[in-house]
Amino acid sequence: MAFESLQDRFAGIVKKLRGQSRLTESNMEEMLKEIRVALLEADVNFKVVKEFVNNVKEKAIGQQVFTKVSPGQMVVKIVHDELVNLLGADQCDIRFEMNKPTIIMMCGLQGSGKTTTAGKLARLFKRKMAKKVLLVAGDIYRPAAIDQLVTIGKQIEVEVLNLGTSMSPVEIAKKALEKAYMERFDVVIIDTAGRLHIDEVLMKELQDIEQEVKPTEVLLLVDAMSGQDAVNVASTFNEKLHLTGMVMSKLDGDARGGAALSIKHLTGVPIKYIGVGEKIDDLEVFHPDRMADRILGMGDVVSLVEKVQEEIDEKQARRSMTKMMDGKFDLNDMLAQMEQINRLGSLGGLLKLIPGMPKISEEDQEKAKVQMNKTKAIINSMTMEERKHPEIIKNSRKQRIAKGCGLNATDINRLLNQFEQMKKSMKEMSSLYKSGKMPKF
Repeated sequence: MAFESLQDRFAGIVKKLRGQSRLTESNMEEMLKEIRVALLEADVNFKVVKEFVNNVKEKAIGQQVFTKVSPGQMVVKIVHDELVNLLGADQCDIRFEMNKPTIIMMCGLQGSGKTTTAGKLARLFKRKMAKKVLLVAGDIYRPAAIDQLVTIGKQIEVEVLNLGTSMSPVEIAKKALEKAYMERFDVVIIDTAGRLHIDEVLMKELQDIEQEVKPTEVLLLVDAMSGQDAVNVASTFNEKLHLTGMVMSKLDGDARGGAALSIKHLTGVPIKYIGVGEKIDDLEVFHPDRMADRILGMGDVVSLVEKVQEEIDEKQARRSMTKMMDGKFDLNDMLAQMEQINRLGSLGGLLKLIPGMPKISEEDQEKAKVQMNKTKAIINSMTMEERKHPEIIKNSRKQRIAKGCGLNATDINRLLNQFEQMKKSMKEMSSLYKSGKMPKF
């Protein structure tokens, strides 16, 4: 995950400072040196690093807090504020038009994931904002891109304007605008052509589209994996077009995060969305303050709560809790809970959003995933009666279930023991609940 090494370095710096009784000129210089190295190793632009370190030093000295608070608290506060400023102090979302379609023009280099991101944006606007969205296949040079957009449109049930490859991108954009007004679309997302590198032909075409349809937003997709080259790409596009924002893809990969920390400061163009996975729902609104929290290992509880609100069925969760309290919880309920947890994402990703939680290795994450899949397979191999009444599952039934899921009787026994332990815990909680020592749901 992006910023992982930077998180580790900052955690080490803060830990060292907590061992100091006070912050002196000597240990502050050592701390600033370590911050400088950490940022450079994260591939942050050297000019940005220099300014960042100078700002931290100036604020630490200017506030004259060497003996007033603990060094760790002071440094975390100052570094956090500077990270927020670096990432873009004000969170910027899409500006939606009031009485006409909002036109979003997507641009970027070929291979950065532009077409997929156009689909992710459409999905986000439709699902979370109830917008009527039109996707426009404007990359006439890559028939595969058109096919990909059509496939994505079917997947998310969003209409795609596909006029083939014979019409010019500018004409396609004009036709899209006409359709949007006539059929009352809220949002139009134009997927433009990309190139392997920036050239005059590409820029002229994009400028013509921008001039013709006058988009509300011109979003540039940049690949976090490309490091400082992403900054160069953004600067060049911003010179030729009126960029209003950026979408940074592949922040779930091995990118060191330097581009995200440099790009707003060097170009003035804010990051509006980040891609955090390959699934169609893996696109998030970018919040500078929350990202600063994550980088400093402070978690991101707000994002976690939002994720839970979006993915968890509250009525189902309440029903499950009521059944638990009444002692009527069965394996169907256990399966339903696991399905809801799966929708929240990876275990490692969730733990990172909770302050103070330990890191979990990829190996342990994989083990947990395998175990969960085993549990689902076992339950799915049971009859409805067995799920409702696990106590009837004896040897002959265990053998049949084991054959059905490709596991063995030991795995079945382990699940049944876990379920019994869970019921026992629920019974104890129920007693507390009835005695008034637990809040009512």
